[in-house]
Amino acid sequence: MNRNKIIKILGIVFLVFVAIVYIKFFTSDTNFDKDEIYVEVPTGSTYQDVEKILSPLVKNMNDFEFIANRRSYPENVKAGRFLLKKGMSAFQLVAAMRRNVPVKLAFNNQERLENLCERLSSQIEPDTTKLLATFRDTTFLQKNGFTKDNVFAMFLPNTYEVYWNITAEKFRNKMLYEYNRFWTKERIAKATALNLTPVQVITVASIVHKESVKKSERPTIAGVYLNRLNQGMPLQADPTVIYALKLRDNDFNQIIKRVLYNDLFINSPYNTYKNIGLPPGPIAMPDVDAIDAVLNAEKHGYIYFCASVEKFGYHVFASTYEQHQVNAKKYADWLNAQGTNR
Repeated sequence: MNRNKIIKILGIVFLVFVAIVYIKFFTSDTNFDKDEIYVEVPTGSTYQDVEKILSPLVKNMNDFEFIANRRSYPENVKAGRFLLKKGMSAFQLVAAMRRNVPVKLAFNNQERLENLCERLSSQIEPDTTKLLATFRDTTFLQKNGFTKDNVFAMFLPNTYEVYWNITAEKFRNKMLYEYNRFWTKERIAKATALNLTPVQVITVASIVHKESVKKSERPTIAGVYLNRLNQGMPLQADPTVIYALKLRDNDFNQIIKRVLYNDLFINSPYNTYKNIGLPPGPIAMPDVDAIDAVLNAEKHGYIYFCASVEKFGYHVFASTYEQHQVNAKKYADWLNAQGTNR
């Protein structure tokens, strides 16, 4: 066999080898239909745990394992959330399992800390129980001026970028950092001028938030509650009674459209018809607009308001009880006409 034939045969063998390697390790090795999926590797997982997670998603785990061993992945398994794309090769899959992808964590409109923890636990690794215990840790609360009833004020609705495997403690500390960053010198000065602490501002804002979604009238509503606080009057805020009813029933999914006369006597620290001053903590997670509405509350003489029957979603305000009675009767008559009994 002459030299040229040997070179040609070796060349063919090499090309076949390259083709086999390419087909095995650099063509699609995925076994899912979606364009992309996320896999979550819990803290403390071993390579064997990762194999169990990936086995339904990878066509040939032997190919994956071969590349993984060559790249020392089994000894360097990391917890986290990882993005896999349809059509990835074994080589690309191993590389993807090294890249922890952040979670865009969003929350708003939560009514209590327990609800928030349930929502968070569906987006990050720590479970509801761990999150709740961490947020209510006595040492943390005392150090940062919170109580178990008002620490909910620390959580500002927004979208935050965190890693899925973030610990409950690190997440709590991140929320504290964001809270302190929100309370600028300017905002603190405005709160001080109102004779309120940041937590108290957020507590008032949570009531304002529940009273109205109309940004234009929130400063007016805030002004009513501040007037009542300054005059030593009970706030008489219906949203606090609704909160007390839901807390009593342990049902925050129920919808209460109308506060009845008997409801006003519910024995609860959140009932601002029976108790003068603010409730123990926020009754909702107010948005930034509601917080700033309190800090920039309208100065006026109103101490009453009720829902308007002429302008849906808005309210009518009064500085005398007599005028308020007229407004309240109009609204009650409208509710009766609508058949709204609860």
